[in-house]
Amino acid sequence: MRKKILPKLLIAVVVILLAADLFISNYLVNYAIGRSGDGGDREVSLDVETPGEGVEKTIADNRALQQTKNEEFLAEHPGETVGITSDDGLALNGVYYENTDSHLWVITLHGYRSDHRAGVAAAQHFYDAGYQVLSPDLRACGDSEGDYVGMGWLDRKDVLDWVDWVTGQDTSAKIVLYGVSMGAATTMMTSGEDTPDQVCAFVEDCGYTSVWDIFSNELKLRFGLPEFPVLYSASALSSVKARYSFKEASALKQVASCEKPMMFIHGTADDFIPYEMMDTLYQAKPGDNKTSLTAEGAGHGDVCVGRRLLGKCFFISRAVHVRRKSDNNDVSVCADFRLYNRGFRTASGSADPGTGRRQGGVSDGGPDRNRFPAGSLFL
Repeated sequence: MRKKILPKLLIAVVVILLAADLFISNYLVNYAIGRSGDGGDREVSLDVETPGEGVEKTIADNRALQQTKNEEFLAEHPGETVGITSDDGLALNGVYYENTDSHLWVITLHGYRSDHRAGVAAAQHFYDAGYQVLSPDLRACGDSEGDYVGMGWLDRKDVLDWVDWVTGQDTSAKIVLYGVSMGAATTMMTSGEDTPDQVCAFVEDCGYTSVWDIFSNELKLRFGLPEFPVLYSASALSSVKARYSFKEASALKQVASCEKPMMFIHGTADDFIPYEMMDTLYQAKPGDNKTSLTAEGAGHGDVCVGRRLLGKCFFISRAVHVRRKSDNNDVSVCADFRLYNRGFRTASGSADPGTGRRQGGVSDGGPDRNRFPAGSLFL
């Protein structure tokens, strides 16, 4: 009798465990990438260094000042709503800030569960630097359609469609892709694709190595759960519901295929996406056409171009140019990344107008690696 009951009991236990795993996995998929999910409500954080004295006040002051600049910019340049249709039939929304007679373009890409409004500060500073600015709402964000957030993987194809929109407006466009957080991951994931010649450079600010890696971190922090079995099941379920798995959505693998120039940016006090991910990504990028910027003590998204910590003193050089080889039609794309001195001061030195690097500043020893103490730069 006992021999007959035991197999049935084991089967019942397995069925219950599988049902529980499926339930939890479905919850996590909807929570993390479902359009109406609560994944953006984050009440946990990584253990990071405490910002130095005065850093938090400096960042807060810069945020307040930038907010004023945002309002002034939008009052003068409200932008034009534009749209495209994705390859899978979604209506995608964007805002275009026209800068007359300029062939320099930037596509700004926002972060997780945000929309184009998060890029207004970047838009303002790129605009002032002479760029035409396009700020899309990524799929399932803002006014764009979609049931599941793409986490950069699905969005990389959408960005290529936005690039086509830009080149449709300006055949001589020279385009920089710039993104923060999930937008940074989108930028890197796009960089591994076959991008048109008009795309000259990529700038990623506090992006993650892969969706798997960041979800694994958050699973432990938010729920105290290990990767196995839940993340494996959730990834498989995502493949069905959202059409991508968490492991295939890898910025790291895409960066390894990027031949065009790229800048990597991160703050050492980022309590969401580990600072160490920047070095992993930087090392994966082939070639010497890359550079990086570290802000000591800066939190998540606090080192953005034209935003918060560095304010208007930092932006990508206008010297994005294309050289054509005389013997064939191959295109060699070059980009000059610089820190510009636009009237900013530092608490412990000044910027070199030629290179934009802080005189007497901190360096990690590499010619392409720049470190700035957070709080030492202010508007």
